[in-house]
Amino acid sequence: MPVVHLADRAVIEVSGPQAAPFLDGLVTCDIDERADGPPLFGALLTPQGKILFDFVIHRVAGAEGPTLLLDAPAAQAADLAKRLGFYKLRAKVAIADRSAERAVLAGWDTPPPAGEGVAAGPDPRLPALGWRAIVPAADAAALEDATEDAFHARRIALGVPEGGRDFAFGETFPHEALMDQLAGVDFAKGCYVGQEVVSRMQHRGTARTRILPARYADGVAPASGTEILAGERTIGTTGSTAAGRGLVMVRLDRAADAVAAGTPLTAGGHGLTLERPGFVSFETPGVVAAGGEPAT
Repeated sequence: MPVVHLADRAVIEVSGPQAAPFLDGLVTCDIDERADGPPLFGALLTPQGKILFDFVIHRVAGAEGPTLLLDAPAAQAADLAKRLGFYKLRAKVAIADRSAERAVLAGWDTPPPAGEGVAAGPDPRLPALGWRAIVPAADAAALEDATEDAFHARRIALGVPEGGRDFAFGETFPHEALMDQLAGVDFAKGCYVGQEVVSRMQHRGTARTRILPARYADGVAPASGTEILAGERTIGTTGSTAAGRGLVMVRLDRAADAVAAGTPLTAGGHGLTLERPGFVSFETPGVVAAGGEPAT
């Protein structure tokens, strides 16, 4: 019953009477005024629609309305807080890095922690991932009973990308990172930064590059960032790996052409087979479903 302390995650707090509408006007997910809703998955984009930061958002009751706790990559915490401050203007909000006081946990097959100072709920990206929680930092070590490697192996096997590991911040559209498939974009909400580009990609179906799971034939995975070749043609790059499997970003049309032509795919000299996660709704011609059965 694994519980993992994700030490590479930080906690940014957005509080104050206008916290929810302030953040809602910036990010891809819909943030209402409830203080008791489940966690949300979202991102702050560039005006050109590319992901600058992605995060899980927990909502907790505050004296002036819901306080929002952003579970985000630690390497980006300072930049995220600074960027939110840039948009703050006269909004009645306070933005603070709470990483020294709060820790991020993930777990599955066991109930999440509860109690004072804990914010927890199902992982908003995919139910099979389990749950996410923010707890007092002093409690993290006592709750942890598995390694981060266990969490990432599960994430990779399920086909869920992670920013900084499977795609580059500032270079990737939400569709490419599967945010449209993982409840990270609300296409019915009002304006947010980068919305026009994301909405256009959705309505025109122009996302040709996607992240997919891959299985390596010899069980040996190449380093992240290795080119994926179909014969001599580059069709994508590798991302994070675990136990002979990995996530890769590929051009779907080029992958389909290679499969149709019987051209093997390789990365760093290692053969690989693309797989289709069960949660995706876009077409993946010729790609097998996870588990080896032909995809429909």
